[in-house]
Amino acid sequence: MKNIKYVSNSETDTKNLAKKLASQLSVGDIIILSGELGSGKTKFTEGFLSFFGLENEISSPTFTIVNEYRNDKIKIFHFDVYRLEDLDEFYAIGGDEYFNSGICIIEWGELIKNALPDSFIEVIFSKDCSSENTRLLNINLVGDKYKNISI
Repeated sequence: MKNIKYVSNSETDTKNLAKKLASQLSVGDIIILSGELGSGKTKFTEGFLSFFGLENEISSPTFTIVNEYRNDKIKIFHFDVYRLEDLDEFYAIGGDEYFNSGICIIEWGELIKNALPDSFIEVIFSKDCSSENTRLLNINLVGDKYKNISI
């Protein structure tokens, strides 16, 4: 596992980091986003989608569990698994069947880690107490698949 620490000083920084990461990913890649409410997960997703020209499409999947975004080249599945009762519920909705159909971004993904394949990217967001706009991102590149990712 490779670990990268990144300091974001603004929403723009977070979005730009997400765009850079998006430029290196393709179908079958999985990103899990963890962190308290308001820590930057949605802004990251906005930036990620903007790389694919989908920035105006985003809506929170909080009540639908998964939203699908697509352009003429790729599908992106944006999950929010916070409200799932357990891992069995994730399997019951066919959550794992999305993994090879597009890029998956999974908010609160730590709740379903046992369902994930051997390789995925985990981004853990933390607020910085000294600055309202600063976020600390701890990025874990899990598995050999992501050893050449640069941020």
